[in-house]
Amino acid sequence: MRHHFLSIIAIVLIFAAAVYIWNRFFNCGHFQESGTNWTAAKAGSGYIVSINNHAELVSALEDFVKTNKITAGNITGIGAVNRAVLRFFDPKTKKYVDKTFEGQMEITNLTGNISTMDGKEYLHLHITLGNSKYQGIAGHLLSADINGAGEFYIQSFPRTHIKRTYNPEVGLNFYDFNK
Repeated sequence: MRHHFLSIIAIVLIFAAAVYIWNRFFNCGHFQESGTNWTAAKAGSGYIVSINNHAELVSALEDFVKTNKITAGNITGIGAVNRAVLRFFDPKTKKYVDKTFEGQMEITNLTGNISTMDGKEYLHLHITLGNSKYQGIAGHLLSADINGAGEFYIQSFPRTHIKRTYNPEVGLNFYDFNK
């Protein structure tokens, strides 16, 4: 009887361990985590990430990427903001021109990539916003304040490390596949 009972316990423990491993590493949406102004669920080789209302979008995404040690990947998303600072690169001066936009705007598209520069995670994000007059605003995203939802998919490229270096001739940070 005791042998039978121990066998049942062993089977239950093995099953519980298998379920945990499956949910943690393979099963979409069952592994959840949270950090500074975000929550996330694992989805294949990526994550579905929700940014908290009133959070600053870029810093929340940076925290997520740093927490999960993502050194290469893609980001896409939608949502709404009530303030955004966009940048436009002027190739003549090799400098960015920043502009702040205020008012409720829909994120009709956020697209970006993840790499590293100088040993830190580096997010390169572009955004298209729509205002109440159905006009589009687009540029390189410097910062934005979520006002409503912020829903993103971050695809990680496991065991990949993409680095960037500054190109003084152009004035931008480029992928550097030689590092």
